[in-house]
Amino acid sequence: MMKQTFGSSHVPLSPAVRAGDFIFISGQVPVGSNGEYVGGTIEAQTRQVLENVKAALALAGAEMSDVVKTTVWLEDARDFSGFNKVYATYFPTNPPARTTAEGRLMVDIKVEIEAIAYKPMNPAS
Repeated sequence: MMKQTFGSSHVPLSPAVRAGDFIFISGQVPVGSNGEYVGGTIEAQTRQVLENVKAALALAGAEMSDVVKTTVWLEDARDFSGFNKVYATYFPTNPPARTTAEGRLMVDIKVEIEAIAYKPMNPAS
């Protein structure tokens, strides 16, 4: 099976890795295009994280509709409702399987999301 990596990071990880027909997106955090953390509400942070997931998928030629599984960590379970409202707008139909857990995150943020997408490789590539 061929493995391809996409993107770069200031820490030792690849934002996206394709292994065959699957694309694995590393845990995304609420960092804007300027490299700074997006503060504020769970809704604002969730929106930024999901935009980052979308951007990482695009590096590997996939989109949100290709996502089959997400894993979500919330810093505070009481943020679940606000998180869920934003999350639902990114997966309006046929949402992926999902695991959501509360946990202490590596930096002072409210949410982190990783994703797995299924996008068959083009036989010509």
